[in-house]
Amino acid sequence: MLADLEELVTCESFSADHDALARSAQVVAAQGRRLLGAAPKTLVSEGITHLQWTFGTPRILLLGHHDTVWPTGTLRTHPWSVEQGIARGPGVFDMKAGLVQMFHALSQLPSLDGLCVLVTGDEETGSATSRPLIEDLARQCSATLVLEPSAPGGALKTSRKGVSLYELTVHGRAAHSGLEPEKGINAGTELAHQLLALERIATDVTAATGPGTTVTPTLLRAGTANNTVPALAELTVDVRVPDPAAQQAVDRHIKALTPRVPGARLDIGGGPNRPPLDAGSSRKLFAQAAEEAARLGLEPLRQAAVGGASDGNFTAGAGCPTLDGLGPVGDGAHADHEHVVTATMPDRARLLTRLVGALQ
Repeated sequence: MLADLEELVTCESFSADHDALARSAQVVAAQGRRLLGAAPKTLVSEGITHLQWTFGTPRILLLGHHDTVWPTGTLRTHPWSVEQGIARGPGVFDMKAGLVQMFHALSQLPSLDGLCVLVTGDEETGSATSRPLIEDLARQCSATLVLEPSAPGGALKTSRKGVSLYELTVHGRAAHSGLEPEKGINAGTELAHQLLALERIATDVTAATGPGTTVTPTLLRAGTANNTVPALAELTVDVRVPDPAAQQAVDRHIKALTPRVPGARLDIGGGPNRPPLDAGSSRKLFAQAAEEAARLGLEPLRQAAVGGASDGNFTAGAGCPTLDGLGPVGDGAHADHEHVVTATMPDRARLLTRLVGALQ
């Protein structure tokens, strides 16, 4: 398993680097071919490579992704290593160890009939090209098992917040900031008003629908020179919500924003990206997994609600019971301390083998 993990981690797969994704897909496909006994169907959409294995009529969907948030070249500063039972490297936790565990788990089944394995290449950027495929497969299946990393301590993820993504673009008018600033329309100043309005939206929605909603400005850009009134300002906004009511409320508020600076124009793009993964979608699958863990003599399984989203949000939103976080135990997704506790990998694989077998 560690040799397979090293092979995946040392083949970098930054989401925005389509050539790297194609190389990564070849490595993932080869591992799957060796361990599952079949070659995948390779799907390329807008330059992004996805892989799909189908055995008979799909009833159980196993879901993962091979893209990472780490830019190509990160191996130079975050090299692959295994020291004192800790594996490190870009994407090792999110989620290449999950792919390794999945392939090894499925290789132990007497039959793969009824299984569909989907490994996508754009999960980290919102799954724009893979979402239709994910939802279509989920509608055909009675269960989805997601090999994303576990929550702290190995807990399975039985609830995830929904995600909405927005882009605010302010159009102003440039002018010399020393000679005639009054002739300009400052897009940066207008963007500042919108930042304050977004803060109020989070407060208002929380008061109306309950706790758990966050509205976070992330990327901000404005201006072209230090002596020029900014004619353009741009802002991206990341929204996390606990339930559909909050997601709809935030959407209404953001799309109702209006400019405050005279003459400025505001364009608003985006909207809901992933629906919330409700705990009810995971309840029966978690109970089944807990039973299988007990039969294996493993420590009692725990469950967790998390703010991060995954493609499991899509499968649950499509009406398919979904259990997430079945991947590796470790920490540091998207962070410099990303790592996997290697001793846990065989037991996580055994648990998946038993769970899939029980569902078949």
